[in-house]
Amino acid sequence: MDISPERQREMLRLMQTIRRFEERASADYVAGDIYGTVHCYIGEEAVAVGVCSALEQEDQIISTHRGHGHCIAKGADIDRMMAELYGRETGYCKGKGGSMHIADFSIGMLGANGIVAGGISIITGAGLAAQLEGKGRVAVSFFGDGASGAGPFHESLNIAAAWKLPMIYVCENNLWAVNTPASSSLSVPDVATRAAGYGIPGMVVDGNDIFAVHQATREAAARARAGEGPSLIECKTYRYRRHTERPTQVDIRPAEEIDAWLQKDPIERLVRHLKGQQGQLTDEEWERMDREILERVSLAVDYARASAFPDPARATDDVFAA
Repeated sequence: MDISPERQREMLRLMQTIRRFEERASADYVAGDIYGTVHCYIGEEAVAVGVCSALEQEDQIISTHRGHGHCIAKGADIDRMMAELYGRETGYCKGKGGSMHIADFSIGMLGANGIVAGGISIITGAGLAAQLEGKGRVAVSFFGDGASGAGPFHESLNIAAAWKLPMIYVCENNLWAVNTPASSSLSVPDVATRAAGYGIPGMVVDGNDIFAVHQATREAAARARAGEGPSLIECKTYRYRRHTERPTQVDIRPAEEIDAWLQKDPIERLVRHLKGQQGQLTDEEWERMDREILERVSLAVDYARASAFPDPARATDDVFAA
């Protein structure tokens, strides 16, 4: 593995930042401080960080309704993210979008999307733009197992394959679409096998192994930059929380299944790896890192709470369709 210990610790810091951000977002939502709804990314952190750590700064991504992890992994400002969740004018969408509509074009984050599969065709268009510009940029689509049965998934893979667009399609298969098991809604055990129908590579990786995700993304990105077209990466992972953080959200997943995945926690796996690599991480260093992250998230909440609500008179500003 050619990832330096310093880079591995930075990957750990990003994963733990996602975890702590989501825990605080959930707590504040349940307390009534955050409006709309929240879909936590807890348990899937290795996918976002593994993918984004293998990209270049100018590469572009698009996210889903469960998008906070992707934003943080791509370099978003958690102050502005938290302000958006709090509905404040200092948020990424001036407090008008909320949790499912965070975007920052300056870092290549083209937005989260509240529509299942809604972002796949948008980012495929970004892949076409990257091809036409010819600067070697890659476009990455994050989506879930449920989205792999939607029309935009198949249409996008077809056109991307036909035109050899510099695309990476990343399926975060967390095994459940709300309360529908993937085994009941998918015609094949692995979403990645669908790549064969479009003549492109499809690979299944352990989505809780950040190094496996990182390596698969590096290979797919190299292929895309070489003009060889798109790849489909299926990351097998699991969300620890309910579909949303609503206290009334029904969750029918078996307790033993959740417990089994908790034993494969991606953050704990990386911590164990670093501690076992000739002392690349000590208990004290890990505890200090976590304290720093908790303090940073708390400061983001302070920033959000200190920010003003948007002026109702400007509700239609920045609205381009109605």
